[in-house]
Amino acid sequence: MTEDLASARDEFGFAAILQDSGVIEVVQQLDVELVGLKPVKTRIREIAAFLLVDRLRREAGLAASAPSLHMSFTGNPGTGKTTVALRMAEILHRLGYVRKGHLVAVTRDDLVGQYIGHTAPKTKEVLKRAMGGVLFIDEAYYLFRQENERDYGQEAIEILLQVMENQREDLVVILAGYKDRMTQFFQSNPGMHSRIAHHIDFPDYSVEELLEISRRMASQLNYILNDEAVAAWDQYIRRRMAQPRFANARSMRNALDRARLSQANRLYGHGGPISRGDLMTLQPEDIFISRVFDQADSALDGPVQSE
Repeated sequence: MTEDLASARDEFGFAAILQDSGVIEVVQQLDVELVGLKPVKTRIREIAAFLLVDRLRREAGLAASAPSLHMSFTGNPGTGKTTVALRMAEILHRLGYVRKGHLVAVTRDDLVGQYIGHTAPKTKEVLKRAMGGVLFIDEAYYLFRQENERDYGQEAIEILLQVMENQREDLVVILAGYKDRMTQFFQSNPGMHSRIAHHIDFPDYSVEELLEISRRMASQLNYILNDEAVAAWDQYIRRRMAQPRFANARSMRNALDRARLSQANRLYGHGGPISRGDLMTLQPEDIFISRVFDQADSALDGPVQSE
């Protein structure tokens, strides 16, 4: 992922700037942290290359206005949007586009008040905390409720628009949410759409990618999925993906928590000596206990109470 960045050379010292910035390490960290997401990683690399060239142009005395860096991340839950936003904040900081490089993640409730005169102070307080870094607004479309003309979300949007335009050299805003709802949001708010320079779509994970994500999560917690448990987990993933409210890696984390709970109950009732291997290993029965396996394939469109 970093070869294209590292290969650039010219008399103005592109390679030196690249090395000093540490951007390559951030991009490599993103590769390690996230499974798959090749189109997303490609876009991040392209944006990093653009920022490096822009910085080099400025140092070479080539006139250029500050680039617009506000972004939109669209995709289903659990596809790594927040993680990528964290790494993007770090890239922006290392290249000198934001002063601090921190990420402030919020939702509508953090910005919009419940009565007249409440929204502006809330929104401005969030913006104050985010200055010098990145403001990440999840499910941003909830800021705008078209059916309610008196909704206070419009006031928050107007304040955001002003800051995104007038203070774009000190704040980058990333709006995130489902793709279809974000499209409707931008259609209803052309001023917001015109300020977004980069639109990045996060695809769902494949079964194989979700299995690898689950293995990594388990390993980080010092758990092991034996071969039979891997086969059971594969079945779980395929069934869970067909059900409502599936949340990609987030659903895998929830399922792993439940498998750990099942393992603990199994070991508690074991009655005999428990080895280190027993403590670390998840068995198929720890996975098959999920209610996902209680539902017939023909009824997978019903509500899911437990993953």
